Amino acid sequence: MEDRMAIKLKRMGLKITPQRLGILNLLTGNQTHPSAERIYQEIFKKYPGISFATVYNTLSKLVEAGEIRELDIDPDKKRFDPCMTPHTHFYCKVCEKVFDIVYETPLPLNIKKIDGHRVDAIQLNFKGVCRDCRRNR
Repeated sequence: MEDRMAIKLKRMGLKITPQRLGILNLLTGNQTHPSAERIYQEIFKKYPGISFATVYNTLSKLVEAGEIRELDIDPDKKRFDPCMTPHTHFYCKVCEKVFDIVYETPLPLNIKKIDGHRVDAIQLNFKGVCRDCRRNR
């Protein structure tokens, strides 16, 4: 798996470092939609010399390369999603978790043009209170 990640970094023009490989590793299969701050906190445990700037710049390059998605769902910070398959998100205003929402009937999340406009990205977000927080009220 590390070889595949190293290839991704090389393709993006980034130097292959253990820290950057660690960031990719942390994101792979991650469904918690972590913020840059959270990723930094986690990666700092293994690589205490890493800077927040390295984490943020790596995330920006990954977004630019289409390897991860930047989410604007959290009112306080950007979140990141490694799942590039079209789907929507739900943000809980109580626990601040972000959940993937998958529909049985597909939403038109793969639209390429609308009224002659080129569509580069679609983000459909839901906000409210998650079922766990509702149960605890």
